[in-house]
Amino acid sequence: MNPEIIGGIAAILTTAAYIPQSIKVFREKNTKSLSLGMYIMITTGLAAWTLYGVMIDSPSLIIANAVTFVLAASILFMKLRHG
Repeated sequence: MNPEIIGGIAAILTTAAYIPQSIKVFREKNTKSLSLGMYIMITTGLAAWTLYGVMIDSPSLIIANAVTFVLAASILFMKLRHG
């Protein structure tokens, strides 16, 4: 089996996992129970994974981590704004 297929499946699942949290944060504007440190680390890590995907030319890594970065960064933004 092509590794990009496995990567694509993993990408869809891990990216989709951020959607419910993003929706909840934007609807309720309540981020009190979310860890600021965790979202700083995950957002930074996702940026690094995206860069790594670019460096090794892996579409599944690039797309998944770029999209997840946007979702996590939006949650981080709301945490900083509504902390």
